[in-house]
Amino acid sequence: MQQAPPFPIRVECPPGLCVCERERLLADPQADTRILMLTREQEKKLLERIERIDSYAQLQHVGKLMFDQLGIALSIAPSAVEVRTVRGLAIQLGALPGLCRKTRQAIPAAIRRCLDQHPEIVYAILDAHDLFGLS
Repeated sequence: MQQAPPFPIRVECPPGLCVCERERLLADPQADTRILMLTREQEKKLLERIERIDSYAQLQHVGKLMFDQLGIALSIAPSAVEVRTVRGLAIQLGALPGLCRKTRQAIPAAIRRCLDQHPEIVYAILDAHDLFGLS
């Protein structure tokens, strides 16, 4: 018998629509179940928080909090070819059992909306990744 984590967890996705492996995660007593704390209500709050970001430092802070509290590793890097718009940035979430397919799409979309509103963050990301390769 599987024991539920000591905190409210995300409701199960409809069968066949998601690849989050929620049940396998719950069945493993050694698994890191922090990601299941991201309920739909908490996800909405996270997405709103991401869209309110107005500096590169805040973006890094939210990324660190996502990793510390939920285990979600966020990676934002310029494309290997060129960056003309926000779409030229590669925004990826690390592989994590329990992370819903919709959440995998919603977080990068929220980050893109934030970056569309604050191009100075995009410039900071490019600077942080040594845009001109001068180092």
